[in-house]
Amino acid sequence: MGWGISSYNYLVINRWHSHLVRRLAGIGLGVGAILGSGLVGWLILQAASGIHPWFGVGIEAILLASCFAARSLQAAAIDVLPPLSAGDVEEARSRLSQYVGRDTENLSPEDIHRAIVETIAENTTDGVTAPLFYALIGAFIPGVGSLPLALAYKAASTLDSMVGYQREPFTDLGWFSAQVEDFLTLVPCRLTVLTLSLMSGAPQQTWHLCRRDAIKDPSPNAGWSECAFAAILDVQLGGTNRYGGVVKHKPLLGEPTHPITSAQVHQALGLTRNCFLIWLGIGLVGLLLEKLV
Repeated sequence: MGWGISSYNYLVINRWHSHLVRRLAGIGLGVGAILGSGLVGWLILQAASGIHPWFGVGIEAILLASCFAARSLQAAAIDVLPPLSAGDVEEARSRLSQYVGRDTENLSPEDIHRAIVETIAENTTDGVTAPLFYALIGAFIPGVGSLPLALAYKAASTLDSMVGYQREPFTDLGWFSAQVEDFLTLVPCRLTVLTLSLMSGAPQQTWHLCRRDAIKDPSPNAGWSECAFAAILDVQLGGTNRYGGVVKHKPLLGEPTHPITSAQVHQALGLTRNCFLIWLGIGLVGLLLEKLV
């Protein structure tokens, strides 16, 4: 996906400079990548199943696993913590820069911990529960299956990460992809927040904080995910960040009851893992009941 999107971007950016042409190219990119990824997934599944049904199941399981970022998310978070705990802030900043878009050169240990938790919170939806949501929907649609819908969403998420920026040269090229990803993530994001709220043991308080603070975030989804984590961890996320030297102020989410430390990072990873397992368990039970009925 990344190679195809990068090649397309290079072609459009270097050949066409008209805003209209780039916007039309952005629509073509979004539709082509999302539908194309889903179609390729379906064709692979059909071909593998044609060889042997169990071979198809194995291929589908392998490709589905690539759609979920839970393990890479945990690895990224854990990678930054050892030098931070050892007091090597420079090394922690260097490692963090590989995983986040913000400037890390001048981040304090507290800012580094906040960046890690914010990354976990946002990517819990984009990289874990949303692709699982579409995989489960596909599993209940005869003739479709989990893989095509999961890959289609993964394409939308990848597009948003690569071209969904409100700055040149992606302003026109990426606008459609950003809008589609926001739309596709809306329902799984709210369901993720609902699940996390129920897991917290204080669902009303968590939901109240999300309704109070999440709506302040310009993103229709990221603010909700981050605010749910902030409420459960009793920390405050958001604030001032720098991106390419440009200062960007994000709304404050949650209450600063506790400082953000490594303990909150591990707790956040646990929330992501447990939420994924709950959804997976519900989905498997639903599929089993459908087969029995």
